Amino acid sequence: MVEAPAVIVHGLPNARLAMAPGRPVTLLSAEGAASYAGVGWWQALLGLARAEHPNTPMQPILDCGDSPGHALEALRAHQTVMVLRAEDRIWTDIAERAARQGATLLREPPPALDLADPQAARQLEAWLSR
Repeated sequence: MVEAPAVIVHGLPNARLAMAPGRPVTLLSAEGAASYAGVGWWQALLGLARAEHPNTPMQPILDCGDSPGHALEALRAHQTVMVLRAEDRIWTDIAERAARQGATLLREPPPALDLADPQAARQLEAWLSR
């Protein structure tokens, strides 16, 4: 499902940094970002990042934490890949809804380089080259 290396971004500066090398990248929000920052914030961040780096292949993943409501909101906003940590019955219901819309629901995020780590910027090029 996730084809390009994932990088956890906490805002536009992180997204710019991740996309600047021009390599395919998966932009992953921080854990539970849909709950504390919002789906609208994520969509706006992606729009700005795409506008600044239109030639960089990018796949966004929004982490909805344990909030099925935010996962449904993300689906309504046409988010194509989300992470949701929920009990099986709820997760399955939302995963089926996502699949009907051509979206994917993950139980866990992919391995990722967290740009909140002060050392991450130095590791970014090698991470994206893997």
